[in-house]
Amino acid sequence: MSRAISYQEATARERLQHLFNPGSFEEFLPPSERITSPHLPQLNAPVSFDDGVAIGRALLGGAPVYVAAQEGAFMGGAVGEVHGAKLVGLLRKAVADKVTAVVLLVESGGVRLHEANAGLIAVSEVMRALLDARDAGVAVIALVGGANGAFGGMGIVTRCANVVIMSEEGRLAMSGPEVIETANGVEEYDSRDRALVWRTCGGKHRYLLGDCQRIVADDVAAFRAAAQEAVAALSAAPTGLTLEALEAEQHMLATRLDNYGELSDPVDIWTAMQVPDAANVPMLDVDRFIAAASQRKGA
Repeated sequence: MSRAISYQEATARERLQHLFNPGSFEEFLPPSERITSPHLPQLNAPVSFDDGVAIGRALLGGAPVYVAAQEGAFMGGAVGEVHGAKLVGLLRKAVADKVTAVVLLVESGGVRLHEANAGLIAVSEVMRALLDARDAGVAVIALVGGANGAFGGMGIVTRCANVVIMSEEGRLAMSGPEVIETANGVEEYDSRDRALVWRTCGGKHRYLLGDCQRIVADDVAAFRAAAQEAVAALSAAPTGLTLEALEAEQHMLATRLDNYGELSDPVDIWTAMQVPDAANVPMLDVDRFIAAASQRKGA
């Protein structure tokens, strides 16, 4: 039996190595090209020769896909001008080459504040390119399970994907815990309360709210299987970017706000959803959690 590999603990390039068919990853703009941020040297900040993201093509099972993997160890996976341009170029090339799907291995705290407006513009361009890809019939699948989560602009980018796959350890939100605490005080949100943080933006809560479509164990093999299933399903039944789909998403969000907007703790929301033994949700393994989630109201 092969040893389980933690997705959370793996680097971006280790994820690429183990998620996709062995030896199939072909990198576009590899580190040897030395395309680095033009902004960081002006601040005496270190650069990375891939600017914190590896992009290219690979095989997922038998399916050719385009892929991007953000490196959380470099500036928390934050998006700057070059980092964003690589993601945009990948998505545009996917449309031009008519590939079936793009798989994004998201791990990012959001915009690279060192690059100010250049970073903000970069993230907005990634969003536009992702939606253009979906509109052209290219499915986008986002995987979230890294230690830095998917926050800020990359949190929005993630939610623009066709399918979001998370582990319990993954986190997804607009603003990170530290940002909320800084803006509103520790009484509003204690970023050091790990249990609160994972209840609020962790994979289980996002799955119950409908922000991710699959939740898996913190295992590269589990992510690989879920990604393969998503690519196969979207290949068989493409889901374009339609007005009906956007209206359905808006209805889901409005209903969620009406039902749970006044509740201050995720456990209260899970209770309102009629999840069995809601207070015990954080202690459940993935299989038992999915079984409990299937019994919630509206499931």
